[in-house]
Amino acid sequence: MYAPERQQEILRLARDGGRVDVLSLADTFQVTAETIRRDLKALDRAGLVRRVHGGAIPAGRLDFEPDLAERESTAADEKDRIARAAVAELPDEGSVVLDAGSTAVRLAGAVPLESALTVVTHSLPAAARLADHPGIDLHLVGGRVRHRTRAAVDAWALRAYDEIRADVVFLGTNGFSLAHGLTTPDLAEAAVKRALVAAGRRVVLLADSAKHGQEHFARFGDLTDIDLLITDTGLNPADEVALAAAGVEVLCV
Repeated sequence: MYAPERQQEILRLARDGGRVDVLSLADTFQVTAETIRRDLKALDRAGLVRRVHGGAIPAGRLDFEPDLAERESTAADEKDRIARAAVAELPDEGSVVLDAGSTAVRLAGAVPLESALTVVTHSLPAAARLADHPGIDLHLVGGRVRHRTRAAVDAWALRAYDEIRADVVFLGTNGFSLAHGLTTPDLAEAAVKRALVAAGRRVVLLADSAKHGQEHFARFGDLTDIDLLITDTGLNPADEVALAAAGVEVLCV
């Protein structure tokens, strides 16, 4: 099967099923995962699909959101490297806010035992990772808990973040680019993320390179709102140069 024929079939499967994943497509068409990723990239550039973690969705499905368990197993090595690099951005003392998301949860689990910090989070999994840490003064922000992300949202969470000013905020996102800024599928999650940005003296974005160029329903900021982007080496060098030229400090690990 030629690439255009395969891509047409991939598009049909995406529209019929609502999404497609790389590994299943590679098995279906008996090609490598890298070949499928190239197909999805071509379809994405044509505006026919939007790439998401591990696969793609039909264009127009900007509200699609994988649950936390699925995201935990996607780009795991990249997220581990990003989390380890983020440890170096922890202050020697003071306060930290951890956003919801699989990479932030990894950072929570990587906080050194000798750290003595005040940590605020609305993420149940991140709080669970830190609950027994001997040096962490942990504050769990309340609110309505979203099942997909295990994160507290809405008025209680927004009020809590409006009352603090943290030394460092570690932020997550579902999509980022100079053109579209920072986006996520859910409006309530976007509101909390916007509050996190406002609460931080320094904002560090933790985002694997697969999220670059992705656009989701709810926009919560610009890349210029962050002080540092930590991503992986899968980011296209040309995109890294463009981000740097726009004033975004980028660390690829």
